Amino acid sequence: MDRDPGPVFAALADPTRREVVRLLAAHPGLTASALAGELPVSRQAIAKHLAQLRDAGLASAEHAGRETRYRLTPEPLAGAMAWMVAAGAQWDTRLERLKRQL
Repeated sequence: MDRDPGPVFAALADPTRREVVRLLAAHPGLTASALAGELPVSRQAIAKHLAQLRDAGLASAEHAGRETRYRLTPEPLAGAMAWMVAAGAQWDTRLERLKRQL
């Protein structure tokens, strides 16, 4: 795994950002205004959430004239999932050793 999954987990810790991720997955190319229309938060709050998603690598922005359209970039999710699988495997191994000792 090349990237630290911490920023992905931090970004997904917030329920509003998880909803933004869901909306971007379902409707690529939404603007911050369109996202704000779907959620009970202001456009400014959406802009901050989008910035955190972009910092985590989970969203990209494309400027088209005066609009900025956002898309989900799911690749960092694969890294976070790989980390969870590896961590789960370590715990499975530890628990199996404990079970054998008991």
